[in-house]
Amino acid sequence: MFWNKSRLVTRPLKPKNILSSLNRRDMLNWKLFRTIKTTSDDGPIKQQPEMDYVEQDICGVDDISENQMKQFDLGESRVLLIKQKGVLSAIGTKCSHYGALLSTGALGDGRVRCPWHGACFNIRTGDIEDFPGQDSIPCYKVNVVEGQVRVRARRSDLEANKRVRDMVKYDPTNEQCFVIVGGGPSGGICAETLRQQGFTGRIVMVCKEAYLPYDRIKVSKAMDFNIHKTEFRTKDFYEEFGIEAMTGVEATRVDSANKKVTLSNGYIIKYDKMYVATGSQAKKVPVPGADLQNVMTMRNYEDAAHVQSLLTPDKHVVCLGLSFIGLEAAAYCVNKVAKVTVVGRDSVLLRHSFGPEVGKRIQDMFEQNNIEFILENGIKRCIGTDGVVTAVELNDGRQLPCDICIMGTGSSLYTKFLDNSGINVNKDGSINTNLYLQTNDPDVYVGGDIANAPVYSIGNKLATIGHYPLAQYHGRMAGVNMAGTATEIRCVPYFWTVLFGKSFRYSGYGVPHETQIEGSLEDLKFVAIYYDKDGRVCGMASCQRDPIVSQFAELQAQGKSLHKANLTADPFGWTSEIVPKS
Repeated sequence: MFWNKSRLVTRPLKPKNILSSLNRRDMLNWKLFRTIKTTSDDGPIKQQPEMDYVEQDICGVDDISENQMKQFDLGESRVLLIKQKGVLSAIGTKCSHYGALLSTGALGDGRVRCPWHGACFNIRTGDIEDFPGQDSIPCYKVNVVEGQVRVRARRSDLEANKRVRDMVKYDPTNEQCFVIVGGGPSGGICAETLRQQGFTGRIVMVCKEAYLPYDRIKVSKAMDFNIHKTEFRTKDFYEEFGIEAMTGVEATRVDSANKKVTLSNGYIIKYDKMYVATGSQAKKVPVPGADLQNVMTMRNYEDAAHVQSLLTPDKHVVCLGLSFIGLEAAAYCVNKVAKVTVVGRDSVLLRHSFGPEVGKRIQDMFEQNNIEFILENGIKRCIGTDGVVTAVELNDGRQLPCDICIMGTGSSLYTKFLDNSGINVNKDGSINTNLYLQTNDPDVYVGGDIANAPVYSIGNKLATIGHYPLAQYHGRMAGVNMAGTATEIRCVPYFWTVLFGKSFRYSGYGVPHETQIEGSLEDLKFVAIYYDKDGRVCGMASCQRDPIVSQFAELQAQGKSLHKANLTADPFGWTSEIVPKS
């Protein structure tokens, strides 16, 4: 059967009379209450009361130099003033993701990159151009009057410091239907982007979990998070813009020849274009006892909530795996239980992400926080009583008491439902894309973990990268292309983790042949520069040295590269290259 669900059509709000919002005092001062006219791309001229704006001189034109960012007071708030190519721009002061001050970030050519997590904002418009995050930031009007820089801003924009880009609503007369399979951050961004790009047809977003798209990175970092507070958008938001978010439902079959997708609830939807961003599913090590209760993986909210409910001072936790998931879970649990032990088969943790030097220092930090490591080992079996895990046996025969076993040992790509769909799937479950995120079927796009997509910073070679901000970027670019604006992706990998209050950041991609440490590993205030076998810088990591990794990401985004010879005299001289010459 075909699902012909009636579509929700929202009524436009009736415009309010400006006078109705005034109190007696305002009415007596009506002569001070002037209005200005504003226009929008898709709406009529609107009247806005002058008192809703702040306008003042914030500095002299000589108080800011070329390629400089400075914060200035505007009323009771602040704005970020930027001068580039002789033009002054004023935007919001904070990243819309977690509120990092953009004045401490990396200024590139026409955009500023957040120092914490790499999100990018256009300095002329405030639009978000790279991720993480959902929202753009405000952009304010700038004039120079008698040598003074005058800025005009809406009070509500100053207070919010973030904004949703203009979006169109669903038009029932548009018979096109776009389906998004995957309700993670990538799918959520894609749905919004379609409306931002002017697509008025039907949008169906299929979410396997029972929740709307949410901030999944909290699963292993902060297990006590409130799921509804971390959902990116509310149910009302999706309804207002005619985005049908189907939660607790997954795709079970795709017929690309006839453009049909079958769902687990029995519905069959005929689509015109489809975006697939189903991500990955955590997997357990196939050992005896892996199916016992409290032997867990950490992938979704239910996993986090269950582990959180088990954490009491008498419990013993064993984390299997030396990558981010296992280590983040261990760091979260250690002060809430009797003991945490991390087991891994390598001799150094996070070797493939940060290299042995940084990995060893992170291990020292964990041990200083009472986490025990058993390296070059693994779990042979899980032992239980009445169906609940009570111990684990290691490969060397040792047994450890264990009330909670967290397996952070990898994942498999969630693409099995695409078997016999007509969409080419690689043996590892990934799907090759072109520069527009299209598969072998030009009406089917993929992104996020499952995409084996071109990476701009390595010459557009294909790579499968499971990074959260990259998934959001894929969602954005898939939406742009599906809506009809052919735009090539320019992917620059960026990821981070927070361990015992220390933030570790990394940008780049490749297998390092040599590591150069600048700064102090002991004090956890350093930059690690990774060279490939040809001496090319393939990545940079840092701790307490912002915004160096964001600067390196911006350098890569401009198509530039670094070599060891360039860094001999001054390891950081290249940072001046990311801003345009005056």
